[in-house]
Parts: sequence; C-alpha cells; structure tokens
Amino acid sequence: MSDSRPFVAGVDSSTQSCKVVICDPATGGIIREGRASHPDGSEVDPQAWWDAFLEAVRAAGGLDDVRALSVGGQQHGMVCLDSQGEVIRPALLWNDTRSAGAAEELTCERGDGDREAGARWWAQATGLVPVASFTVTKLRWLADNEPENARKIAAVCLPHDWLSWKIRGGFEGVGLEGLCTDRSDASGTGYMDRADAVYRREILAQALRISMEEAEGIILPKICEPVEAMGCGDPRHGWGEIAIGPGCGDNAGAALGVGLGVGQALLSLGTSGVVAVVSETPVEDPSGQVAGFADASGHWLPLACTLNASRILDAVGAMSGLGYEELDEAALSVPDAGGLRLVPYFEGERTPNLPDATARLEGMTLKNSTRAHLARAGVEGLLAHMRFALECVRELGVPIEKVLVVGGGARSRAVQSLAPEFLEVPVEFPEAAEYVALGAARQAGKLHSPTM
Repeated sequence: MSDSRPFVAGVDSSTQSCKVVICDPATGGIIREGRASHPDGSEVDPQAWWDAFLEAVRAAGGLDDVRALSVGGQQHGMVCLDSQGEVIRPALLWNDTRSAGAAEELTCERGDGDREAGARWWAQATGLVPVASFTVTKLRWLADNEPENARKIAAVCLPHDWLSWKIRGGFEGVGLEGLCTDRSDASGTGYMDRADAVYRREILAQALRISMEEAEGIILPKICEPVEAMGCGDPRHGWGEIAIGPGCGDNAGAALGVGLGVGQALLSLGTSGVVAVVSETPVEDPSGQVAGFADASGHWLPLACTLNASRILDAVGAMSGLGYEELDEAALSVPDAGGLRLVPYFEGERTPNLPDATARLEGMTLKNSTRAHLARAGVEGLLAHMRFALECVRELGVPIEKVLVVGGGARSRAVQSLAPEFLEVPVEFPEAAEYVALGAARQAGKLHSPTM
C-alpha cells in the first residue's frame, strides 16, 4: 500500500444528499467524512449530483490520500445522454410516479393483453414486474410523451453510473463507451436478465418503441464484476492515481456495509420499510411483491419494500399523545396488546399490494382502550408487517437465518425487545452508521485489500 495514498473512499449519492467517507481499508474505520445536499423533487438535473459530490469531497478534506473510490447510489433513476454526452433532460428518479401507466402497459404487452401472463414473463425474464419506479417504465413514458427527446438518446445510465463516469472524466475523459455499472444497479433497470449479468436489448426496444437494430446502437453501461476497477479518476482533478470501482445500488451498498452474508436479511425501518436477503440463487415473483435484484458481492438480493414502517410508530404516537421514549415505555408496560390489533396501512401499502388500503384498529374493548395497549399494538403491528415482508421472500425458497435491523425505527426499545418474538429468527441491531457509503468504501478497499 502506498504511504502517500493509504485510504479508500465510499460515496452515497442518495435522493437527499451526497455523503463521502474516507476509510482505513485495514480496519474499515472512518477517518473523516463530508456531506452536501441534493435538491428536492423527483426530477433532477444530474449536474446537482456532481456539484454536491465536489462539495462533499471538499468537506471530507479532499482525496489526495485516497487510492480507490466507489459510489453507491439511489437506484432506478433514468439518465439519458446524447451523442456528445450531454444530459438530454432532467433525470427522472425512482420516486417519480408518472410512468405508472407505462408499467401496466409494458406488463400487459408481454402477456398479449393478459396481465398475469405478462407478469410471469417479466418475473422470469428480469426478476421484476414493472412498476413506476423502474427505469424501463420511465423509458416508455419518455418515448410516448417526449418522443423528440427519446430520439436523441445515445446512452442510458443510472444515477450512480453517471456520477462514477463523471469522476473518471465524463465524455471528454472516457467517452460514452466508458460508462460502467454493476450487477446490483443494473438488475433494477427492468432490462437486465434475471439470471445472467447481460442486458435484454429486446426489452429496451419494446420500452422505447424502436427496432432491435436501433436498440443495439444505444450504449448501456458495461456491467462490471464486483471488485473490477473501471479505471482511474480524472487527472484534471488530481484523481489520476485513484482506482474507481464499479459501485452499486444503495440497498446492495447497505448490505455490503453492514456485512450481510448469505441467508441473512437486512431489515431497514425508515419511513418505509425494506427487507433484503442475500441469496445464492436468483428469484422470480410474478406477484411483484419481491424484486429479484442482484447484490454487490456476486450473489442475489431479493427485496421487498413496504410503504409503512417507522411512520406506524409516528402515527400511533400522534394518536396517543406520546413522544418517542414515552411510546416505548408505554408499549413495554403491558405484557401484550390485550387483543387490540393494528392493521398498519396508513399510506396504502405496496407489500401486500393494496394501494387504496387504510389503517384500522380491531378488537377494541373497554379493558384495552388505553394508551399503553395502543402503543403495544402499534409496535406489534409494525413487527407483524415486517414479518409478512420476510415471509414473502422466504416463500420463494430463500432461507433466512438471521435479521439485522437498522434505520430510525430500530432505535425503539420496544422494537428491540419484541422483534425476536415476532420475527422468529435471531435478530441483531447494529450501531447506526452510513452503511451505503461504508459499503462503497468496502468495495473500493477490496480492489486493493481483500481483507477489508
């Protein structure tokens, strides 16, 4: 290891911000870090990601002592480039829902009008059933609503692909052919093969309503191996000696950062919930409840997402007039919910797919009509909901031997106390950390240090 460049860097380019951590590859410890905000919204000029990255790098003290860097980033966003490498239109992010109609259309087309048959085709081909968040549906929306922009497309990439490309010099430095990605992020596009790390060009042609010949002419990022260096950074920024890794999608980065192994699940309790399990084999779920993503280590990462997670506790706290710590204390002050049950679909639900559902309380009696029982029912409802998401993955034949719980909801003492009983597997609560950025740094470290 070079004495002048002993460290590695990991980047988390999320929807909200860019975070840069500089780490010691021998220990994985953070030496220093920086952060910068991204603009709000579901449609963003990628230049904002670049500006935030540069600001975060400055806040982290620069990259002069860094020898390798990888980027983890928000998945599914559509970045379209013209023949000169210019961004054609603002990127449509994962949370932009204008392509919901396109998702339904694409699904039915593959079943000759039969949605169930179409969903089976998509799940078998790509591991996904189209929804508005996936890149493929955004491309169909573009073809139908902005055909003049669709005709300009020379390359399509994802947010983390674009930022990694810019770090390497962009169009002037490496050309469009220099675009690279990894299996985890490519698996969320809707046009990567379910079992093999190759693109399905016929799906790209379908989405854009173009011929196969035209689809073959569009540049898609090279899908790199998990620890394959794409090249070096842009020497114009003084980064010519920094190896750039393939990076990864944010969920795969978090799994890598927390050290998730085969048969282990990462349960993230943010406003929404995510269950991701490392699997040795790909999965297919025609219901669309489980997305058959790849991970950042050469395995697979079947994932189920819920719209409701820690917001369940927020809602129960608002109803009961209890603060966060008071809610914990109340929930743990009774042995159970006394027959009170909370169905926690406060914002509709994605897993199960009940977009118009509402939350409800069941089993109310005079005896259980207390704030303590309501608090307990809220925690139990949250954990039962997450158990359902875990079961959705397990029913596809994926073993789950341990669950690691992270996110804001993981700080709840009541959640920590009741999780083993409700999830019925060993449960761990890792210390809060920037796991996506740490996962990217871990990948960068493996380019030079297999022990990190």
